[in-house]
Amino acid sequence: MMRKLINVGVLTISAVAIISTGYATAKTNDTKSNNTENNTQLFPTRWQLVKQTFQIRVPKHGKPLKQLIVETPSNVAVSNDISVFDDKAQKVNIDISVDNKKIIITFPEAVTSSTSKILVSLNRVQQPTDASGTVYNLLAKVIGSDVEIPIGQVRFQKF
Repeated sequence: MMRKLINVGVLTISAVAIISTGYATAKTNDTKSNNTENNTQLFPTRWQLVKQTFQIRVPKHGKPLKQLIVETPSNVAVSNDISVFDDKAQKVNIDISVDNKKIIITFPEAVTSSTSKILVSLNRVQQPTDASGTVYNLLAKVIGSDVEIPIGQVRFQKF
């Protein structure tokens, strides 16, 4: 009886050892500089793709707008897929450049006070699903000045 118990114990330990080695294998290849496989993140972040749209009022008696600068928060990634529309729902011609976390929207034809508002659509924004919300800082440059004028913030709440 004791011998049977020892044999069962040895077989169990052998089986566990064989199964365990199947989960932890390493390949060695001296011709490649990187020998890692199956890299995974322990706590993966889930991202969602959203569209965020905001509206800006153009002052009636102000200087024409030549640039809109959008400072993006660190927890989002905004693509250059951006659309701007005037108050008549006509698409506005824009040039887009990105400088670190700033999106610079340049208007080749300055936006004048004849346009009462513009609608800016950030069409492809990646943000974490666990984010509580995002806040963008907005600045503007007007014709005749290179000073960045703070014009406000845009807040998007998570639903």
